[in-house]
Amino acid sequence: MTLLQRRTAGPEHPGGPEDDDGAGAAVPARRPKGFVAGLRADLPGWLFVLPATVLVLGLSVFPAGWAFLISLQDWDGFSPPELVGTANYAELATDPGFWDAVRNSGVYAVLFVPASVLAGLFLAVALNRRIRFIGFYRTAIFVPFVASAAATGILSTYLFSPQFGLVNNVLRHLGLPPQGWLEDPAQAMVVIAVMSLWGQAAFTTVLYLAALQDVPPELVEAARIDGATRWQAFWMVVWPQLSAVTVFTTIWQTIGAFQLFDLVYTTTRGGPLDATTTVVYFLWEKAFRSLEFGYGSAVAYALFAITLLVTAGAVLYARRRGTEAF
Repeated sequence: MTLLQRRTAGPEHPGGPEDDDGAGAAVPARRPKGFVAGLRADLPGWLFVLPATVLVLGLSVFPAGWAFLISLQDWDGFSPPELVGTANYAELATDPGFWDAVRNSGVYAVLFVPASVLAGLFLAVALNRRIRFIGFYRTAIFVPFVASAAATGILSTYLFSPQFGLVNNVLRHLGLPPQGWLEDPAQAMVVIAVMSLWGQAAFTTVLYLAALQDVPPELVEAARIDGATRWQAFWMVVWPQLSAVTVFTTIWQTIGAFQLFDLVYTTTRGGPLDATTTVVYFLWEKAFRSLEFGYGSAVAYALFAITLLVTAGAVLYARRRGTEAF
């Protein structure tokens, strides 16, 4: 095609095969060749993510590597460390105190996780309505979640004190025998689970509330038109839409349950008779009270392994059921 033909050819009359191969299209900018040139081109992006990268490396990766190195040593924080290899892990495997702490954490997880998921679902369904002052109710539900552990612990000791606690005073007025609560080894962990539920149920409530608001209302209306009751519409239509959220909240709350420390520290300090000594509290005692930093770091990595196994098992089970939350 000549130059004159190209100039006179309009947009509705392509000039020929030369134009079909995109000769008139804009040529995309090519990336510079070579490592140095590519690094210069990507330098602004790396400068933007550099602060966050340094923060992540400084607060997670580096401490984790240092803790693993300490777990291979016998160190009290003052004298020169002594390399002992896997001796701390071998001692940990035969330590009855550690396994008692694992059992206590497991009991707490069994008490707390299902209750927090069910309570969050119930509260979310109750708050997923257009009623008066609904904004106030949703805010009031979330307030305990932002309360400090110290405040929750003080409230726990006030409510469940065997001598002057409010709960025992109510039981006395009702003619029922008072309970030991935080001073009873059989009841202390139950009380801690109840107080944790009071603070943590708001988290699952927010997640379920957001998921409920994403459920198309047309599905529920169609089920009701077909004759389903309100409970049947929820169970057969709404509940399957919440499966991914349920898996996520269950895994998240399980991880948090095995990391319980603050509420135990502010209430029972691991008692009575070590009935509330969790894995993290056991770690704190070994590392910061007994100054066995190597052994405490080994406990930390054992906790990491337990958490990883529980999380991996839950994810694999959910995927086999056809539900993916990650």
